Amino acid sequence: MSESWEIKTLEELCEFRNGLWKGKKPPFVEVGIIRNTNFTKNGFLDDSDIAYHDVEVKQFEKRRLEYGDLILEKSGGGPKQPVGRVIPFEINEGDFSFSNFTSVIRIKDKAELDFQFLHRCLLYYYVSGVTETMQRRSTGIRNLDFKTYKQLQIPIPEVAEQKRIVSILDEAFGAIDRAKRVAEINLSNAIELFDSYLNRVFTEKGEGWEETTLGTVANFKNGLNYDRNSNGQTLPVVGVGDFQTNSYVPIDSLGTAMIDGTLDAKYELQKNDILTVRSNGSKDLIGRCMLVPDLNEVTSYSGFVIRIRSNQDRIAPRFLLQLLKSRGTVYLLTRDGGGANINNINQGNLSALPLSFPTDIDEQNRSADVIDQISQEAEALKRCSQRKSTALDELKQSILQKTFTAQLTAKSPELEAVP
Repeated sequence: MSESWEIKTLEELCEFRNGLWKGKKPPFVEVGIIRNTNFTKNGFLDDSDIAYHDVEVKQFEKRRLEYGDLILEKSGGGPKQPVGRVIPFEINEGDFSFSNFTSVIRIKDKAELDFQFLHRCLLYYYVSGVTETMQRRSTGIRNLDFKTYKQLQIPIPEVAEQKRIVSILDEAFGAIDRAKRVAEINLSNAIELFDSYLNRVFTEKGEGWEETTLGTVANFKNGLNYDRNSNGQTLPVVGVGDFQTNSYVPIDSLGTAMIDGTLDAKYELQKNDILTVRSNGSKDLIGRCMLVPDLNEVTSYSGFVIRIRSNQDRIAPRFLLQLLKSRGTVYLLTRDGGGANINNINQGNLSALPLSFPTDIDEQNRSADVIDQISQEAEALKRCSQRKSTALDELKQSILQKTFTAQLTAKSPELEAVP
């Protein structure tokens, strides 16, 4: 950091106001309330979904947002999202306030400190993990230690220099965000291409295709029910948490469970069984499928899962798995007659599911080989995209760090590295 830059604490530079409670005493006024959900990942305001409420005039007047305020998320967050995000308020018209899960940071002397510069500085403290050390958890949410937060050290160059730095950062971050959007679009297009190909495989039927239902080529069995009071055999059990994006059961990382007594053979998994999620709090997981590979020991599956055991003389297990994972099949399986997402599926849903497949098992296996290869390439592309996204986020953090140690110039290597 430049020796010419003055250092002050956030508390010396700003005043703070806690968020708004609606209250119950008239008179009331309709006000737009900025909530945690209006904070973007990049640290700016998403004004597309601002909630409007009638609040006490007296409460509102003390908490009216002004252009140039910063809004701090002091409570909320989640396991992978610390609190401490800060967004600038840049709306000139209308009545707006902020929720009780947030606080406002208002600069005392705007001739000394530019709010955009302060925002970038506080953003640096957030993305670098400094504010995460200032948190405590209660009742399942995170809370920021406000007293410690106010002691953050803020560097203060001349205002003209502050504005120059903000301009450099915005240019660099704009390039980074554009690079991320391009990567996301490319990935989305690749996945769409894969899904379209997969859909064509199962919908553009050729000669020798059979049309039937899943119930004619497979049988079904709901999984085990057990609880903390069960007392008997301990064994690996496939649960809903094992599905995620997996196509094969991750047998090396399965958790174990104690069941009542010893395992009945009808609940024991076999190679080439297919498992599907029948019930879960997340509708996105309903209907996801995995194929059982070679097993090293006796393994079972939980009551939120259904086992599908196919007649392998009629349909190849890998082909059936891919058919069940195809977009058209998932839509049929997880939508009710009214087009809404359902909360669970059952053996009746599965049995009635329409299927079309070539009667030639060799043709099924050839198709499965091609789809497997394309799927692996799609997954590799996803991993590459994720690595690039992570690298771009790290580049942004590096630029912020260089900024607030006064090492950033217009010709910084970090800026030259921006795609």
